[in-house]
Amino acid sequence: MLKGGNVMVMPNIKDRMPKRSFLPQVILSKLPFSTLRLSELKGIFHVRENSSMEHMLVDALAECERAPSLGESKQCVGSVEDMIDFAVSVLGHNVVVRSTKNVNGSKQNVMIGSVKEINGGEVTNLVSCHQIMYPYLLYYCHSLPKVRVYQADILDVESKAKINHGVAICHLNTADWSPKHVAFLALGFSPGQIEVCHWFYENEMAWTTAD
Repeated sequence: MLKGGNVMVMPNIKDRMPKRSFLPQVILSKLPFSTLRLSELKGIFHVRENSSMEHMLVDALAECERAPSLGESKQCVGSVEDMIDFAVSVLGHNVVVRSTKNVNGSKQNVMIGSVKEINGGEVTNLVSCHQIMYPYLLYYCHSLPKVRVYQADILDVESKAKINHGVAICHLNTADWSPKHVAFLALGFSPGQIEVCHWFYENEMAWTTAD
């Protein structure tokens, strides 16, 4: 439970993706981004037939072109401008982005320090952005309704010194989730029976309306 003084094991929140950069919109707008134009993409990025790079392109495009779930809005973005535009389209113009500060505390016991409830702890909407493996920096952004968002100081268990500042989210409605989701398998519950809470990992972004 995310409560000051509690000790918990922090998962490995380190970003495992290779370092890449967003593209300027003027370049991004000229690049194809569709499974229908896969052959063009392979030529642009010098991708060999049946290579791991080709599989990466196919998987990323399939995820980005997948129909949204019920009540979900989604978009893959390759520029800062596109990410902001999507967040604003879902949440309105009064938005703020948050992320976990660093990876300190990963894979070890940590103590929770002060906890702040975003938007006063009310059930809110969130735009969550996660990286997708692609030749340039690409984020999969999607709207998450009925969540609670928190920020928390993360402390060293022994010294009580602050080592990180994390962002966490609790999904209140899991009824439509797959029964094979790792949270249900680990905890022994079924969709809709529990809330699921987790940290935002390194370089993941949480967009909400500003407090």
